Amino acid sequence: MSIKRIHSGGVFEPKIGYCRAVVAGGFIHVSGTVAGPELPDDVVGQCKSALDIIGKALAEAGASFADAVRVTYILPDPSEFEACWPILAETFGANPPAAMMISAGLIDLKYKIEIELTALAPSA
Repeated sequence: MSIKRIHSGGVFEPKIGYCRAVVAGGFIHVSGTVAGPELPDDVVGQCKSALDIIGKALAEAGASFADAVRVTYILPDPSEFEACWPILAETFGANPPAAMMISAGLIDLKYKIEIELTALAPSA
């Protein structure tokens, strides 16, 4: 079985020792992703930024959000999640994945949302 590792250049990847996504076993496993270096102050902006990073990783793997099968949202403040719903509904459209939202602390207090996703990999 071949494994493809996708790096996004995020600051935590080399510090912690992980990559943005791994393509293996017919799936694309996207690591928990927070907003990029130009950090928006609000949860909606951070959600959009994290989805942009995830979308780029999926594209590099030859997939899109339509291929997502599972997504987990982690927010320190669960009351902020509802503000993200329209963005998520638009992102996944007619192909919504199974989903879960967890309330937990993130790696840094400045982050308001982290998103982890699994998608089907394209057939070889």
